[in-house]
Amino acid sequence: MTKIVFIAGGNRERSRLTGLIQFAKQYLERERIQIDIIQVHQLEARALIEADYAAVDIQTANQKVLEADGIIIFTPIFKAAYSGILKTYLDLLPPKAFERKTVLPLAIGGSVGHVLAIQYTLDPVIKELGAELIHRGRFVVDKQIELTEENTFKLAEEVESRLTQTLAEFEDALKRPIHI
Repeated sequence: MTKIVFIAGGNRERSRLTGLIQFAKQYLERERIQIDIIQVHQLEARALIEADYAAVDIQTANQKVLEADGIIIFTPIFKAAYSGILKTYLDLLPPKAFERKTVLPLAIGGSVGHVLAIQYTLDPVIKELGAELIHRGRFVVDKQIELTEENTFKLAEEVESRLTQTLAEFEDALKRPIHI
């Protein structure tokens, strides 16, 4: 069974970023893909801040990453960069943790002015972690995701269409072997 780890770099579990996470999870689960979600803000704060590689939370999360076939990184974009919460965790991953994995960054931000933040700020870190295949990421403007009265998230049709295409391409990439 294919294993995918979602690394969520938001600062809370209920945000518009959650709408992206839920959409991706529902899409990929239809193919019976095993998904583990690492909510970075729920890892032990002291371990993240003090870079405690030996902390149980960090070791458990890292093991999930190492065992995964694919990684999807979810992050809000603040001031033209991915979240500091995400950075604290990425710094604790072992060298080459993304080697032989397909990686897909998905980001959300306040305006299209931040659309290149994935390429310029996150992709270099993903490459440093050993990823040979970084799937073309997607940026979503936060206003395109709405929290409904039923306490669920509704994505704009355009966003659903683009994400469906991106996730289908990611899924296809997972099926191809990565050669180093």
